[in-house]
Amino acid sequence: MLFTSLLEAAQNSPFKTPFSAASCQTSSRSDGSKLTPNHQIMAAAAAEGDSCEFGSNTYFALCGLGGIISCGLTHTMVVPLDLVKCRLQVDPVKYKSVFNGFAVTLKEDGVKGLSKGWAPTFFGYSMQGLCKFGLYEVFKVIYSDAIGEENSYLYRTWLYLAASASAEFFADIALSPMEAAKVKIQTTPGFANTLREALPKMSAQEGIAAFYKGLVPLWMRQIPYTMMKFACFERTLELLYKYVVPKPRQDCTKGEQLVVTFAAGYIAGVFCAIVSHPADTVVSKLNQAKGASAFDVAKQLGWAGLWGGLVPRIVMIGTLTAAQWFIYDAVKVYLHMPRPPPPEMPESLKAKLGVA
Repeated sequence: MLFTSLLEAAQNSPFKTPFSAASCQTSSRSDGSKLTPNHQIMAAAAAEGDSCEFGSNTYFALCGLGGIISCGLTHTMVVPLDLVKCRLQVDPVKYKSVFNGFAVTLKEDGVKGLSKGWAPTFFGYSMQGLCKFGLYEVFKVIYSDAIGEENSYLYRTWLYLAASASAEFFADIALSPMEAAKVKIQTTPGFANTLREALPKMSAQEGIAAFYKGLVPLWMRQIPYTMMKFACFERTLELLYKYVVPKPRQDCTKGEQLVVTFAAGYIAGVFCAIVSHPADTVVSKLNQAKGASAFDVAKQLGWAGLWGGLVPRIVMIGTLTAAQWFIYDAVKVYLHMPRPPPPEMPESLKAKLGVA
């Protein structure tokens, strides 16, 4: 119901993109039909060959699908590194470094042990990706509608931050149960080897609280991460096309555009890892320590302990974020979805500021 109402609100928005450089002045096509089912103005006309209109319900749904594919696949691919990272955080005495962590895990559990937690990772982050990317696009349109086209351009960084934070709030609610199961499987020896074993055990021991006790620290970790992920990516992409790429975006091939997407995603990922790491450490330790609060865990770890496993997480999150943006953008290319260029100053604002 919530997702549907957000889609309807975005669909009815007169701003189909916050940074539209082109607008459609007529309210109907040559056959007399409306440009969109629910309103008279379309901020950016769909380019010929696009599979859907920018800002339509179909567009938002396909963005959600892209989020499922990008987040579900990438997080599952790095499960071995994630497992070692979590163990470094919760037991630094036994797992002294990344390489030592891999060595100890291989010695005790074999190669198969490196895949522990893959199922909750895949399902959890697929659900998170659906909400993260799908709702980001929705909230970006809703908030743009609220502040207007000119302010959407002038304060676009704040728009990215607000839209991504709102999307991640709901994405973490979807992720929390699977994240709790993943960490339990990876960091509690002998507790469970599969998702099917872990879920009933966790429910029997702590009830529903077992799946949501890490929600607040998850918000503390994921919301700053996602705000950085989207805002840093959007602005880095804008700067790369302005100062680094030797030709305008419209003159780049789809392949060249995807390379720029990957580069912007990796830069964003490094910053994401740093700002969200202390909360990530708390989440890992919290789901291992029965009955402890986030504050108790943070106090026990101390300032230095909160930064355990930072280097492997930078490598993991940098690669992960770059791959997610690459896959997400590639899905848009494959499905022939609208891919608006970097934001341009609206004509009305140019006139006010006297910009040619």
